[in-house]
Amino acid sequence: MATDQTTPAQARSGCCPYYHDAIELIGRRWTGAILAVLMDADRPLRFSEIAASVPQLSDRLLSERVKELEARGLLAREATVEAPVRVDYALTPMGRSLAPALAELATWARRWLGDSCTATQDPDRPSG
Repeated sequence: MATDQTTPAQARSGCCPYYHDAIELIGRRWTGAILAVLMDADRPLRFSEIAASVPQLSDRLLSERVKELEARGLLAREATVEAPVRVDYALTPMGRSLAPALAELATWARRWLGDSCTATQDPDRPSG
């Protein structure tokens, strides 16, 4: 959670607590992949659609990450009142606003980490 307080170590290092908080949030395991799937989507996605797009991600961890992203305001969860209940997930404007930053990170990764990417990864899509 972001705060207006900085620790003495942060003050000495010049580390902005908001920057650190943002890196911790988007840098969590699989969060980048989830964000990339939702950024590429032209409509809200169901849990199962996100899971199918990131096959190595467990349902338990996907559920945890979706809850975190929703709690932080990057993701919106919408349940419909049809039978059975349908739950869709979509990025909020705040979540979508990460697109330029994630694109720059992907460019940096291709340049500096390109040799370590696996052959199954799409080089034009940020991953996590």
